[in-house]
Amino acid sequence: MRITMIGSGYVGLVSGVCFADFGHDVICVDKDLSKIEALREGRIPIYEPGLEQLVAENTSTGRLSFSTDVGESVRSADVVFIAVGTPSRRGDGHADLSYVYAAAREIATYVEGFTVIVTKSTVPVGTGDEVERIMRETNPAADVAVVSNPEFLREGAAIEDFKRPDRIVVGLNDDRARETMTEVYRPLYLNQAPLVFTTRRTSELIKYAANAFLAMKITFINEIADLCERVDANVQDVSRGIGLDGRIGAKFLHAGPGYGGSCFPKDTLALAKTAQDYDAPVRLIETTISINDNRKRAMGRKVIAAVGGDIRGKKIAILGLTFKPNTDDMRDSPAIAVIQTLQDAGAKVVGYDPEGMENARKVIENIEYASGPYEAAAGADALVIVTEWNQFRALDFNRLKQSMHSPVLVDLRNIYRSDEVRKHGFTYTGIGTNLYQESTNT
Repeated sequence: MRITMIGSGYVGLVSGVCFADFGHDVICVDKDLSKIEALREGRIPIYEPGLEQLVAENTSTGRLSFSTDVGESVRSADVVFIAVGTPSRRGDGHADLSYVYAAAREIATYVEGFTVIVTKSTVPVGTGDEVERIMRETNPAADVAVVSNPEFLREGAAIEDFKRPDRIVVGLNDDRARETMTEVYRPLYLNQAPLVFTTRRTSELIKYAANAFLAMKITFINEIADLCERVDANVQDVSRGIGLDGRIGAKFLHAGPGYGGSCFPKDTLALAKTAQDYDAPVRLIETTISINDNRKRAMGRKVIAAVGGDIRGKKIAILGLTFKPNTDDMRDSPAIAVIQTLQDAGAKVVGYDPEGMENARKVIENIEYASGPYEAAAGADALVIVTEWNQFRALDFNRLKQSMHSPVLVDLRNIYRSDEVRKHGFTYTGIGTNLYQESTNT
């Protein structure tokens, strides 16, 4: 199949590279010339494990190429994917679909012969209808079938998710596209990955509903963690106890500082706004959004309490800035709100992240950046783990204690056992353990 991917950001690049790895001929298109030139030279604009190698392998075979020429790329394609950004619109929180609609107009101008147009971007219900309307208005002679094919990629594990998906959802209103999309995903279909065909609007809602449910699950266990701290229970044991129930499952039941990233914050908000527009409000999701927003600053206050209630002039070291490990994505990272809360209270903040510091500099002001965890901790009054990168899981606490001003660890991801940390002379604060017991055991 000849596939054109409009948009070479996270979703477009990962999807395009994986399609090429399946044997399709893929052109990834982007209007950012510097990004395309970098990709042609093998320089990857995002951090995703395994992606650089796949790009190199598939460009060398000729199956994968990069271009800024939309017209030439679209004319030669059997399938055109739209994988542009849909950020939250300023002012009202709805998904900003301007990039999707602009791509639809441009594609319609150049399309030749029967072509399947696939919306890969995360979009609200009804977007496919508008894409089809725009294309037919722009070029009444265009012979196209507009399809919804949402992505379900986790940053840091995107290649594995693409190649071994739980399901592949395809929403269509034109049966001619069924055979084409089956061929596009044939390598996965032969491996028995479920190929779920639905209507286009149903497919669009599946994506939002899935992300909203996972965000709600995270928020649920975070609230249970708060309760655990008051009633002398342990949230990790609670999580395991309920997660072993097959109806619930263990995934996304890890208490922490709240969800962030490029998907959950904007998708839950867009779903809530869409539901309001259709007079079918999703109250659980609206509450989830509010709780999550408040939780991030609450984690900053948790750090302040762990240091004694007054951090003015004190140095706080932050380990982990990205919203999750194995990515350089800073979008809506809990670290941003935690750091702002600490700064508002007068603290001096130093941060370290294995991959995210370049992007962190664009969104976090007035902090120092260290070259490693021990450099960050030197002279600090508290060490705070915000993102659970693997390199933070085996810290040398004897070394840390010698260099820190005060041996205080605030573990917002519960990656350490409190007794392990305390035997090195540290005060330890985790998530979802009894506050009184923690303080009296030190």
